[in-house]
Amino acid sequence: MNPLSDDSAILALERPHRALWTYYLLTCLIIPPLFPLIVLPMWFRYHTLRYKFTDEGLSMSWGILFRRQIIINYARIQDIHLRSNVVERWLGLARVLVQTASGNSGAEMTLEGFKEYEAVRDFLYSKMRGVKDPAGHRATSPRTMNLAPAQDAELAAALREVAHELRETRLALQLHRPAAKESGHV
Repeated sequence: MNPLSDDSAILALERPHRALWTYYLLTCLIIPPLFPLIVLPMWFRYHTLRYKFTDEGLSMSWGILFRRQIIINYARIQDIHLRSNVVERWLGLARVLVQTASGNSGAEMTLEGFKEYEAVRDFLYSKMRGVKDPAGHRATSPRTMNLAPAQDAELAAALREVAHELRETRLALQLHRPAAKESGHV
């Protein structure tokens, strides 16, 4: 069982895990001559990166000179992906990519630095579905709706009426069909 399966634990997440700084350092070492130039912006990004999960949506902010903030309501979320490379998997990290219907092909927000990425993904899926289905369940047929007896009888009467109308329409169409064939119209 995941230790962060409770919504309150996800709502309390505000900062990335320390392993994200290790990941940033390792990615800066890919090009050693540029390390001094790349490490400083990465340090500022790591130390200013903040997340906020609320009941309505989530936000992500970072930066000192060029402050950036992204806010997404759960109702706007279209899809959620997990992505991790070899180094991230070795550190126990993954990125949660949140996509909206904003028109661009990439993710609107990338949550990084969580070791609890699966719990975050599940939390976002539950919030996304909860916004679209406030009752928290999907009723796909009358048997799964758990209707009261009066509502069940009313639904059955309406369905019988619709079936009767369909039969009458089918009979009327069958009566007009031979005349259409004789006149050459289909």
